[in-house]
Amino acid sequence: MAVTHYTNGSSPSQTEQSTLKKELLFQERWQAILRCKEEFLQNQLEDPLQHPFMDQEVAASWIRSRNRGVNPYSVATGSHLDLQKLSEIFEKNQTLIEITKSLSHSFKEMILACGYIFYLLDNNGVILMHEGNFENFSTLPEYYSRTGIIANEDAEGTTAHELCLRLKRPVQLLGPEHYCVAFQNSIATAAPIKDDSGDIKAALVLVSQPLLNTPDEDTLRRMGMYSLGLVTSLATAVETQVELNKTTKSLDNAKKAAEMANKELQDTRDKLIAVHSTLNATSAFIDEGIIIVDKDGLIMHINPTGMHMLKLSPKETLNRNISEFLDQNSNVMSAAKKGENFALEEKLYVGGDRWLYHLSVRPVINQDTAELDSIVLKFSPYEKSAAQNKKISNSDVYTFEDIVSENKDFIKSLALARRFASSPENILIIGESGTGKELYAQAIHNVNRPQGPFMAVNCAAMPKELIGSELFGYEGGSFTGAERSGRPGKIELAHGGTLFLDEIGDMPLELQAVLLRALEDKQIMRVGGSRYKKVDFRLVAATNKNLYKMVKENLFREDLYFRLSVLTIDIPPLRNRGNDVLVLSQFFIEKYCQKYSWKSPKISAAAQKKISEYGWPGNVRQLQNAMIYAVNTTQDGLIKPENLPNYIILETCPVKLDDSVNNKGNVGEMLCLENLEKAAIETALVHSNNYVPQAAEILGISRSTLYRKLKDYNIEY
Repeated sequence: MAVTHYTNGSSPSQTEQSTLKKELLFQERWQAILRCKEEFLQNQLEDPLQHPFMDQEVAASWIRSRNRGVNPYSVATGSHLDLQKLSEIFEKNQTLIEITKSLSHSFKEMILACGYIFYLLDNNGVILMHEGNFENFSTLPEYYSRTGIIANEDAEGTTAHELCLRLKRPVQLLGPEHYCVAFQNSIATAAPIKDDSGDIKAALVLVSQPLLNTPDEDTLRRMGMYSLGLVTSLATAVETQVELNKTTKSLDNAKKAAEMANKELQDTRDKLIAVHSTLNATSAFIDEGIIIVDKDGLIMHINPTGMHMLKLSPKETLNRNISEFLDQNSNVMSAAKKGENFALEEKLYVGGDRWLYHLSVRPVINQDTAELDSIVLKFSPYEKSAAQNKKISNSDVYTFEDIVSENKDFIKSLALARRFASSPENILIIGESGTGKELYAQAIHNVNRPQGPFMAVNCAAMPKELIGSELFGYEGGSFTGAERSGRPGKIELAHGGTLFLDEIGDMPLELQAVLLRALEDKQIMRVGGSRYKKVDFRLVAATNKNLYKMVKENLFREDLYFRLSVLTIDIPPLRNRGNDVLVLSQFFIEKYCQKYSWKSPKISAAAQKKISEYGWPGNVRQLQNAMIYAVNTTQDGLIKPENLPNYIILETCPVKLDDSVNNKGNVGEMLCLENLEKAAIETALVHSNNYVPQAAEILGISRSTLYRKLKDYNIEY
């Protein structure tokens, strides 16, 4: 990390600096530097050199960057050099690039699996090569390659590699120390590559994936040790190999050249062994399971976290196959053999127990034979993965362009939502269940705070005693069963983004007062905590109840109601949207068939009549599920009335059923909601090949709800 100094108009003594540094945690430094940067970029702070927490070299670079007119809200996207000049640069550094690629190959897949980006830049800041996936860096443009881009101080301001080249030593920057806002949630480490005369030839850089929240002390130290040890070891190995090549070419005596080459090669091997040892040691700090298997699934390497997940000792990993721990119907290995990266939810079976993980799969292809060499598997606990990466569950992917309607009342409501989206005020969305309230909330989020997290909480879907810890989080040991390290709440996780509170009318009265305080003060205290924490979030609430009536009946706090309803949006029910029923029917059919590359069936006139006559009490969500059912039951490319769910046919039936049918009790049995629900679940399981997450998606319910219903109805899967 860049060394910080404490001043108060004048430089403190070394003793005072040392004392203050010991008392100051990384997390507090991170927040202090972030506030300093915000003030500096807003021209509220003229001289960051006088700020008590700023490193002098970083502060000086900030000042140079502003004086040169560097835009802190953009990153370098191109080169000012012509193609001939770029070609000369790459030709000059060809040996350096080849050596770096060769030496980094052994740990390339582990770096990529952990979400890092690796750079090699020349001494003028030109990117010579990089490895990594920019999908984790949502604040960056989606480059296919940044090779050839000039990323010096004139282009991107203060960076680890720029200070490394300037100071001729390794440099590690905390996120907010970067001048460019796009990197202020990442930790970057750079090490110089020198020639035999001590001049800087290039710099190696390792950039961590963006951190959603300010990491704690231990995490920062582990990340710092990992990246600093790796980059400096690799830079030393590159220097040695470059010198070896140079020495080999300059020796006239073949024998002397061979002896020198052997010695240098042995030194290089020793350094590579040191790099490999560093990787093995630092992999212990990674809290995800990293497992590397061959093309047949035999475990080749596993880190300590992976061994803990599989409950194996190092000796027990020998000759073990990953298929022993996967579901017998798992398609992970067959999908990986296609050579494409993918992610999914997967169950691990260990000691008779079943655990749900988020699994990232990265096949390693041999560049010479184009065949599969190995597969890197990264297992993350599902709850942690969903909290840290909002994109995994596609929880905020919808925009206003995804909302379909031809109804003028609905379009008016949509236009109002678009207008409100740009405002920082709280929004209350009113509408029946299934009308699309969360869809509106996601669209608002993607206008107002698209780079931040979208955290959704259904206040009616959890016990009252758990809502408090779910919203506000808790400290370790606050109650029986609490995690030792505590857990952040949804409000804390929504920092910098949007908090969506669905079914707000079901929030307990005692928690409404706490929520009101959080909205007013923009700070929270975890359950069992002793200090407040600042949070920055935009609240969107939704309800299908009459909150104003609940206020009059003392069932909802009046002050919270007026705080929530600053901006109110009413969504009309589907039955009042006229031709939208048929428009949405065809839309859902085409969208579902496109997902599975099926040919979209047409809706017959008779089926259209049934669809139009039905009342749709479940609104758009019910319509979508009905169309999925229809697609999966049609066989000739035409949806007929008999392809629609029974409840539509029965409700829209124009004649009464005869007495013989009524006497048999078939009508009552068919209309029983439990039977209809059970039949729908069984049908979804058939079409998803008993894969619960996909079945839940077909039914339009959460996985936890589906697991509960499977247990209630005693359905095997």
